[in-house]
Amino acid sequence: MTHAPATDLVLVAEDDPDVRELIAMSVEGAGLRTVCATDGITAARILETATPRAIITDVGMPAMTGLELCRLVRAQAQFRDLPVIMVSAAIDDADIEAGYAAGATDYLVKPFSPRRFRARLAELLDHRAPIRRHVPHHARPHRFAAPAGPRNMPARW
Repeated sequence: MTHAPATDLVLVAEDDPDVRELIAMSVEGAGLRTVCATDGITAARILETATPRAIITDVGMPAMTGLELCRLVRAQAQFRDLPVIMVSAAIDDADIEAGYAAGATDYLVKPFSPRRFRARLAELLDHRAPIRRHVPHHARPHRFAAPAGPRNMPARW
């Protein structure tokens, strides 16, 4: 079953009520409507009857994780191009890579500012802008870092 995308609906899947409220308020502050789920299973059920413009999902939720939800979303043709933003307190490179491997369009590390969140969401919803994935500052190469290679390795590697 395919559904026409709601022009202003964003699905928020987050088990922490305070974070869920913060995300919903940020989305609504951008002039969009929200439908919220406390876990991935509830979010998947919502997707049976609604097609939001984007999904914001926590990575670590009970019943079905955000990673599992993202894989489920990407497996369905009507949702393949839907922006999925994962949010998590996990800043480990492996966690972030797992989010992208599951099909996330973007990955934001908690805590994040509502202003920055709205800017990322707006960029992803603006089809004229290229979709770029967020790379946390700590994961970016330093501006003046020397290129990797034997010449730049310590003598006792």
